[in-house]
Amino acid sequence: MTTSYDSPVVIDRREGPHGEVVLRRHGTLLQIIANGCFLMDTSDGRSERLLVDAARDALDERPEPSVLIGGLGVGFSLAHAAADARWGRITVVERERAVIDWHRDGPLSTLSAPALADPRTEIVEADLVAYVNETSATYDALCLDIDNGPGWTVTEGNDSLYSKAGLAACARVLKPGGVLAVWSAQPSPDFEGTLRNAGFLGVRTEEVPVARGVPDVVHLAVRPG
Repeated sequence: MTTSYDSPVVIDRREGPHGEVVLRRHGTLLQIIANGCFLMDTSDGRSERLLVDAARDALDERPEPSVLIGGLGVGFSLAHAAADARWGRITVVERERAVIDWHRDGPLSTLSAPALADPRTEIVEADLVAYVNETSATYDALCLDIDNGPGWTVTEGNDSLYSKAGLAACARVLKPGGVLAVWSAQPSPDFEGTLRNAGFLGVRTEEVPVARGVPDVVHLAVRPG
């Protein structure tokens, strides 16, 4: 029987601690769906690459900076960071075991295999909200890509991460002068204000043009030195 790719085809479906996670194929694209909410696919990756590059460029050429990436997703952010020899330690926090498995020995390994084999890379299976509150590690950059944006979270518990208290926890894992970069599917002027109220400096937003609709954006902010 010939498979038609006119409609999405489910490759794997898992029940995790936070609900259902699905990997599906739609034509040539791989898509991740969480609790019925589309998260991302393998169509582009420009905004994920900007997320990593903007954080790196804001670090004023400090040698071999470390980066914490919140969310593995389809692997664009990790792959792009690992392809840049300027980065030092690269840590990715991903709460869904299914997503990690899809990268290690599943369909998404075609995107992330070189990055996972890189000795600089570490994958931590944990909830990012808990991780930033509990870890003793610190980083030069923190790149957040676990939701569709500060105002469009995947799960209710993620809301706290974008509050003043949650951003204070993000600042705690950043070294002085470290950079916070937050991906969003749409601009959020209110979030810029929250970043400033949380004590961050140099708050700005970079847009990523898309084929149609409002642009993706990356919110950037610096922890005071």
